Amino acid sequence: MSLQKFLLSFTFVKQLLLALLIVCASLFLFMYWIGFTTNHGQEIIVPNLSKMTLEQAEDKLDELNLDYELLDTVDYNAAFPKLSIVQQDPNPGAKVKKNRVIYVKINSTGYAKVRIPDLIQKTYRQAVPTLTALGLEVGDTSYVPNLAKDMVLEMKLNGKSIKPGQQVLKMSKVDLILGDGKIGFNEDDLNEQNNEPTDSTSNSH
Repeated sequence: MSLQKFLLSFTFVKQLLLALLIVCASLFLFMYWIGFTTNHGQEIIVPNLSKMTLEQAEDKLDELNLDYELLDTVDYNAAFPKLSIVQQDPNPGAKVKKNRVIYVKINSTGYAKVRIPDLIQKTYRQAVPTLTALGLEVGDTSYVPNLAKDMVLEMKLNGKSIKPGQQVLKMSKVDLILGDGKIGFNEDDLNEQNNEPTDSTSNSH
């Protein structure tokens, strides 16, 4: 039998169709198995855990067949209850698979302490970003007679003088005493000095 006749024979066509059927069935079973093992189409929406305690978050995640892991404690944020969840990953609304771990960070129990920087004889423009970078706030500013304008001469907290290196809570308001740049001799001072008798004059009497 020639090759052409064999390719057109019923036997060859039947075997070809059977082979195609087996391939299609294998592909179907493989895709079904993949979908089953990966829970294809069974996605879970991540809930918003913000401001929840770890116990509350655990109960919520258990209902959805999800888990959590505590990563860290962040600096105290007054907008969140103490020891409540501040950050989470994945974010709320994300679609995940069953048993996915949600990583969380919780709020601290209070503000951490920082050391007061040495701002004496620094300018006001230098002092502001330095305090801000440490988590402190600039409180009231007042001026006293001094030759250097806007130079920090003293720092206060709640009305009391504070020194560089002293520990205070973050978010504390540091009041700054600045020079007004107006100090100098006025005419009255000069006149008084000119009218004062000299040592030689007083000795002559």
